[in-house]
Amino acid sequence: MRASLVPTLAILVILIVTRGVEGLYFYLEGSERKCFLEELPQDTLVVGVYNAEEFVPETNTFVQPATLGVQITVEEIFDNNHRVVNQRGAANGKFTFTAADPGEHRICLQTNVGGSGWFSRQKVRVNLDIAIGETGIFSKDHTKTEKFTTLVEKVQELNHRLADIKREQMFQRDREAEFRDESEQTNARVVRWSIIQLVVIGATCAWQLSHLRGFFVKQKLV
Repeated sequence: MRASLVPTLAILVILIVTRGVEGLYFYLEGSERKCFLEELPQDTLVVGVYNAEEFVPETNTFVQPATLGVQITVEEIFDNNHRVVNQRGAANGKFTFTAADPGEHRICLQTNVGGSGWFSRQKVRVNLDIAIGETGIFSKDHTKTEKFTTLVEKVQELNHRLADIKREQMFQRDREAEFRDESEQTNARVVRWSIIQLVVIGATCAWQLSHLRGFFVKQKLV
């Protein structure tokens, strides 16, 4: 029973941890700038690993010249596009940042396409892996570090992932509370205006009835 628990727990750790990594590849032409949106809870660690390759039409292949560079920027959309990362590096590397406040972050990449200037139309292929949360660093590492070999390390990694999930749940709960408060305020304003309208309509009807009654009395109709 105890011997079968170790591989089962290891499989569970791998399945949960790998959910924190998003991998994709895309193409850029010349000075084109491509961005991705990520909604992050507060204090969430994000690690991005990228690899850019320039297309050579003569050989119909992608290569990585020494002059190729990548510009990475990260902006907080909710804070008037406040820039938290502005990094220019080689054709491959990584960037890291921690979300100081909860909300949507815009992650953008741009290349200089082989030193021919930021205005060239040369095509570049970019592979990008974004690891969200503390455990993302360990779940997919391009340096191919050794895997964890002890159950203690796996349990620690699982605890980190659970902490990430808890933090995200708290973030979602706070957002739901904000939406609920806004909805209640809107409903209160609707009810208040409805009451005001009823009072105005009632006063108008009373005035009209009083005016008609006076008119009928004056005309000796009643």
